[in-house]
Amino acid sequence: MVDIWTRAAAALGVLSLSAVAATAGEDCADRGALDVLYCDANGDLVADTPADPAKLSNPDTLVFAYTPVEDPAVYADIWEPFIAHLEQVTGKDVQFFAVQSNSAEVEAMRSGRLHVAGFSTGPTPFAVNLAGAVPFAIMGAEDGQFGYKLQVFTQADSDIEKVKDLAGRRVAHTSPTSNSGNQAPRALFPDLGVVPDQDYEVIYSGSHDQSMLGVVAGDYDAAPVASEVVDRMAERGLYDPADVRKIWESDPFPTTSFTVAHNLDPDLAEKIKEAFFSFEFAGTKLGEEFDGVSKFIPITYKDQWAVIRQIQKSNGVEYTPQGLAGK
Repeated sequence: MVDIWTRAAAALGVLSLSAVAATAGEDCADRGALDVLYCDANGDLVADTPADPAKLSNPDTLVFAYTPVEDPAVYADIWEPFIAHLEQVTGKDVQFFAVQSNSAEVEAMRSGRLHVAGFSTGPTPFAVNLAGAVPFAIMGAEDGQFGYKLQVFTQADSDIEKVKDLAGRRVAHTSPTSNSGNQAPRALFPDLGVVPDQDYEVIYSGSHDQSMLGVVAGDYDAAPVASEVVDRMAERGLYDPADVRKIWESDPFPTTSFTVAHNLDPDLAEKIKEAFFSFEFAGTKLGEEFDGVSKFIPITYKDQWAVIRQIQKSNGVEYTPQGLAGK
């Protein structure tokens, strides 16, 4: 398979990373874990807005994408009310981009084709460091609470009772960069008695819904999944909760981060944020889909993603194209 960065560079005529590094290194004294394309002079761990007005982007049409945790076609319809609101506040046309993978979503923002996006928990650091994404909001409840849990499910009649019972079984993880579907289990399960890939066979399903449906069908013995995803699946009747049994769950993690591209015109970026924070969930398809959510809550990558960075660091994750692809 052709590396996603190679394809992006070929399509856009982008300079090789080594050539960019030679140029970018002269202009940036501090970038932390950020790619050579970006700089972090203020130490907030996200890419700075370009100081050169010629490098700012103010497109006629904003492209918006939501993390591909489930069938993207479902979410094109669900996000319609918000997209209409975003158009009204910004005065821009907005196009929904149905991404098929986390890698494709990160690549799209890095290449400048994606301006506003929701990245799932685990891929958010890759989006920040490889694509210049700037997280600013998260879905939450009226009291400001937010988050989801890693849950482990097996069949209702399975003899698996605890995480340590996964030893010798076929367990579905979602994708290499997923937090609850892969990174968190690899960091947390050893203390619970099993080491993924060592004590049990890891099979990547591709998504949380595929993991859950695979457990229901008996294709996998168990699966670690995100609580918010399986809850929505059950509400839509995609599986019968009576067919599965939860054997463990974690403390809460932050959920999808909503981001803007770092190089958007600052006035446009502020209007986009205004659209998020002024959106009313009640009575919309979005409000119906995300039960218990009533508003977008301001967050920062530095604060709210600290625990995720810690988990990924413990797993030896590197924010590179190869790390994003799980290689």
